[in-house]
Formats: sequence, structure tokens, C-alpha cells
Amino acid sequence: QKYGYYHCKDCNIRWESAYVWCVQGTNKVYFRQFCRTCQKSYNPYRVEDITCQNCKQTRCTCTVKMRHVDPKRPHRQDLCGRCKGKRLSCDSTFSFKYII
Repeated sequence: QKYGYYHCKDCNIRWESAYVWCVQGTNKVYFRQFCRTCQKSYNPYRVEDITCQNCKQTRCTCTVKMRHVDPKRPHRQDLCGRCKGKRLSCDSTFSFKYII
């Protein structure tokens, strides 16, 4: 799971997502995300690891994890290529094989 930056060229809308699924050890994206306005699907133009803002590590042991994602923000399942139309969402604790 990585953090991605998106841009819809038709609507000129930009968005970011912490639900970018890549081939392990690479930035090759598995699933596209949909623009909320025109519903066209896009790959991110930039992908990076989700890091802790305290120690700048991806897997840290900080007691208070300050990540550049908001865990309370709801996942837009209707715009996610991985879980759109599926019963379970990417932000659930179930494994990958159950949502495909």
C-alpha cells in the first residue's frame, strides 16, 4: 500500500490517496482510481511510501504515529478501482483475496 497523487486532465481536478496498491517492492500500480466528476479512471502520476512524520520511516516504532494520512477520513469505495462494486472495502482488515 502506497500514497499516490492524481490529476484528471479533463476536469483539472487533483487528489491524493493512501489507497494505492502496488506490486510489492515496486511502484507498479495494480488498480486505477476514478475522478469524482467525470468518472474516468487514472493511475497516479506520483507514488511514494506512507511515512511517519516523526521519524520519516515507513514502518516505525513511534508511540504516537503521525502519518501523512488521516485514518478517520472515510475511503471513497465508489471511486476506488480495487473495491468499486465489491462487498468489502480496501480499508477493511480482510485480506486481498476476499475483495477480488
